Amino acid sequence: MKRLALIGLDCADPRLLRELLPELPTLRELVESGSFTRLRSVDPPITVPAWMCMMTGKDPGQLGVYGFRNRLDHSYEGLQIVNSTAFSDAQPIWDTLSLHGRRSILLGIPGTYPPRPVAGQMVTGPLTPGPGAAFTYPPTLKENIQRWVGDFVFDVSAIETEDESNLIDKIHGMTAQRFEVARRLVSSDEWDLFAMVEMGPDRMHHAFWSHHDPLHPNHDPMSPYRDAIRAYYRFLDAEISSLLEVLPDNTHICIASDHGVQRLKGGIAINEWLIREGHLALKEYPAEPTRIEDLAERGLVEWDKTTAWGAGGYYGRIFFNVAGREPRGVVPPARYSVLQEEIAAGIEAIQDENGASLRTRVLRPSTAYRAVRGIAPDLLAYFGDLSWRSIGTVGWNRVHLRGENAGPGTANHAPYGIYISVPADAATGDRSILEIRDIILGHLEIERDHD
Repeated sequence: MKRLALIGLDCADPRLLRELLPELPTLRELVESGSFTRLRSVDPPITVPAWMCMMTGKDPGQLGVYGFRNRLDHSYEGLQIVNSTAFSDAQPIWDTLSLHGRRSILLGIPGTYPPRPVAGQMVTGPLTPGPGAAFTYPPTLKENIQRWVGDFVFDVSAIETEDESNLIDKIHGMTAQRFEVARRLVSSDEWDLFAMVEMGPDRMHHAFWSHHDPLHPNHDPMSPYRDAIRAYYRFLDAEISSLLEVLPDNTHICIASDHGVQRLKGGIAINEWLIREGHLALKEYPAEPTRIEDLAERGLVEWDKTTAWGAGGYYGRIFFNVAGREPRGVVPPARYSVLQEEIAAGIEAIQDENGASLRTRVLRPSTAYRAVRGIAPDLLAYFGDLSWRSIGTVGWNRVHLRGENAGPGTANHAPYGIYISVPADAATGDRSILEIRDIILGHLEIERDHD
């Protein structure tokens, strides 16, 4: 019986992995005995929705999910956190497998909480509220997990890094726990597909990249944490080895990531720029940095004079205040495309403090996606090609932010992740994250369906 095990490593980067391979015997052996290529992520290259894009073969526009948080309507109330109901119209690979009488074991995949019935077993991933929630299918599986490892850790925040040693311990503990559950699950049930996602690499990168990367503006070569990322990968390599030891013979092994990593240089306060350009009007400028949602809630945004506003995060989201669409919209629909080009050109022209180009890219949903469902941003901005974050707060009195003001963490995402296949993948060159679903179906000899 053919089986496939997909081990997902959130944020694993091809350049970093090649740098560390000499220290990683398990991953090095997999690369040498199989194939190793870059895996192009989706736009935007973010954990949610990227993993579910991988599992469904659909891009964010087709899914109608553009990040961890999305607009649920055209009001000004801000963005809402996504859960599995946002993907209810898509068919993830495990649903396809169940139609063919195949079983899946799913562990920690982002976008799966709350759990839905599956032919097999599911343990939900990040954004699960906590160990008290119903996080397994079948529900009785929760009791087994609690018996195996105690309270299950779904994720670790890499934002609060005041105690770096404690954070390292938490991330290592999360990883060890997840692989312990993985070993028990694959050993206790029949399955055709095993798929797991480990968040540890992403959390280590965001928190410790400046310690690792000698070219990072905040790098300290004498930092006691300069080898924290290397040490974590050695630990991770050993955990992967222990999992491989209990997999059935002739299991096809795939190791993939949803995106890569790069150093974070700074932040662009998108709403400060929109104010300067005359697109966003306030009744009162805040005395300290304040979220645009809070300003709106306090009635301090002059929507009748505002054509656009933005949101912060790994990438910039710009929303237009369109007449007949937003409650107090002022942009005539006939002027929509003109405003889109005007703001896109202005954003791409933003320079750094010294007048150098940031190489910012602006995407338009209508051309970036096969379809546009849900409520997409009117523009997506990759400041500095994602080497700069988007800052949504107002009150800085400047557009460029550095250091701690540039947002949490010292790294941002990069568009290419990793794809390792054993046996070797027949194709050469980069692969796309949207191909993985078909690769799995092909290996399991199930006809690939396309809509």
